[in-house]
Amino acid sequence: MKVAAIQMTTSHEIGTNLEAAEHHLAEAARQGALLAALPENFAFMGKDSGDKRAIAEPDGAGRIQDFLADTARRHKIWIVGGTVPLRHSSDGRVAAACLVYKSDGQRAARYDKIHLFDVDVPGSAESHRESAHTVPGREPRVIDTPIGKLGLAVCYDMRFPELFRVLSRQGAEMFVVPSAFTVPTGRAHWETLLRARAIENLCGLIAPAQWGLHSNGRETYGDSMIIDHWGKVLARLPAGTGCVVAEIDAAGRMEARSRFPSLEHRVIHGC
Repeated sequence: MKVAAIQMTTSHEIGTNLEAAEHHLAEAARQGALLAALPENFAFMGKDSGDKRAIAEPDGAGRIQDFLADTARRHKIWIVGGTVPLRHSSDGRVAAACLVYKSDGQRAARYDKIHLFDVDVPGSAESHRESAHTVPGREPRVIDTPIGKLGLAVCYDMRFPELFRVLSRQGAEMFVVPSAFTVPTGRAHWETLLRARAIENLCGLIAPAQWGLHSNGRETYGDSMIIDHWGKVLARLPAGTGCVVAEIDAAGRMEARSRFPSLEHRVIHGC
C-alpha cells in the first residue's frame, strides 16, 4: 500500500495553486499511491490572515471542493485535502476543514482543526492569531480508507498528544497531519513531534507540508515526511516542492502491536 505526501509553496492565487496541486496528485497516482495528502492551506494562502473569509466556500460546494472531487475521480486516488476554508459562523469566521475524498470523487470525511495557532513564535518577530478568523473544531475523526483506519489532524494539533490518544482509541492505524509549520518551530520540533506521535501510538504517519517563502511574506519549514509505526522516516522532502511516496507495511504494524503491546498497557483512565 503506497501513500504520498505533497509539498507546496502556496500563494494567494487559487488557480495557480490548484494547478500545482493537480500536477503533484497526478504524479502520486502515477507512482501507485492509493492515497495522497495535500498540505494545510494548499489552495490559498492570503496576503492578509483575514483573506480566507473572502474566499471561504459553503460546505459541499465551491471551486476548491469541486477540484478535490474531480481530481480524485480522474486519477482514481483518495485525496486528503489539507485544509479548505469553509463558511461557518455568523461572525464571519471560517472552519479550517480537512476534507477527504474517495477515489470515486465522493467525500468521505470532514475534520475541522481543533487546536488553533495563537502564538508569538519564540526567538522570532512572527506572531499568529488563527482564532481571529477561524472557529475551532470539536470532534476527532477516524475514517476507513484503503490504507486502514486514518486519524485526521492538522498542524498545531500535533503538539497535543491527547488528541492522538483519542484517535488511537478510536482505532487509528495511520495518522495524517497536513501542516504549514513556521521555520523556527520546524527546526526545533517538527521531526521530533511527528516521530513521537507515530511511536507512542504504533501508527504510521503522513505529514505533507508547506515550504519556502510565500507571496504574503510568510516562510514555512517544509520537510514533508512519511513515517512508519516504529518511528522510521520512510520518505521525506526537506526542501522544494514535489511529491514523496512510500510503501506502508500494514503487516509489520500488526506484528509490532502484537509483540510490543504498549497500547494495551495504558493504565491512565481515559487515555
